[in-house]
Amino acid sequence: MVDAEDLLKVILVLVIIWIGLEILGEIVGFLFGPFSSILGLVVIVLIVLFLLDRI
Repeated sequence: MVDAEDLLKVILVLVIIWIGLEILGEIVGFLFGPFSSILGLVVIVLIVLFLLDRI
């Protein structure tokens, strides 16, 4: 059985990870803002080429 204290610890860790990911997303968005669509297109092309065994 899970104690309330353990559950609160798990929720706290998840919230800390969520806030960290939000901050990291803002930094990456700020640095790569103008290139985000180009970067997304490059990632999609690389994934398709990998799936087609062209890489």
